[in-house]
Amino acid sequence: MKKYSKQDQISMATWAADCAERVLGLFEKAYPEDDRPRKAIETCRTWVRTGVFRMDEIRGASLGAHAAARDAKENDAACFAARAAGQAVATAHVPQHAFGGAYYALKAVAAADPANAGVNVAGERDWQSQRLPEGLREEIMSKIVIQELGGGVSVKLRKGEGF
Repeated sequence: MKKYSKQDQISMATWAADCAERVLGLFEKAYPEDDRPRKAIETCRTWVRTGVFRMDEIRGASLGAHAAARDAKENDAACFAARAAGQAVATAHVPQHAFGGAYYALKAVAAADPANAGVNVAGERDWQSQRLPEGLREEIMSKIVIQELGGGVSVKLRKGEGF
């Protein structure tokens, strides 16, 4: 597994929270009473700001967002948005979870508007890439693969070395 510096991990967590927050509205529009994904993003930002790591809080926030995703299984965009939040907060524990925050955000964008998924996902991926520190950009974005498939879009996370 690739080793990241503490500053890299903080940068990755901030970026993953930003990615998740951009699609959070897809979840909240469908499930306005469920604040678990929002709490996960807030917990991530609190860790970034304070540096205080409480495993029970990080794990609870991540598991809560993933439970919200399971509860939203009939709405792909909402489900993926909740998963993005769960992955973002988990970056406090394992930096590579940041990849999942971006990956699920892209899947949420694709699911929200399948007819325009190619253009929308490309734009979102560009936004994500521009927000990463230059020293992390190439490595992280090379792991997130977008393929256009007969009018649709496939978002994949390339695992291997570094995971």
